[in-house]
Amino acid sequence: MAKLKITLIRSTIGRGRSQIDTVKALKLNKIGSSSVLEDTPQVRGMINKVKHLLNVEEVNE
Repeated sequence: MAKLKITLIRSTIGRGRSQIDTVKALKLNKIGSSSVLEDTPQVRGMINKVKHLLNVEEVNE
C-alpha cells in the first residue's frame, strides 16, 4: 500500500479545537514535524480537513 509523508507547515494557533485535534491525530505537533502514514480513506479525510496547514508527498517504500 502507498504511504504519505505529511509535514506541518503552518501553526495551529487560532484554529478551532477540531482542526487542532485532527493535526494531533496525524501525529504532528510542531511546525516542520513529519509523519509517514498509510494512504487510506480515513487519513485522506483528515488531510483534506486541514490541507491548508500541511504539505503532503507520496512516498515509495
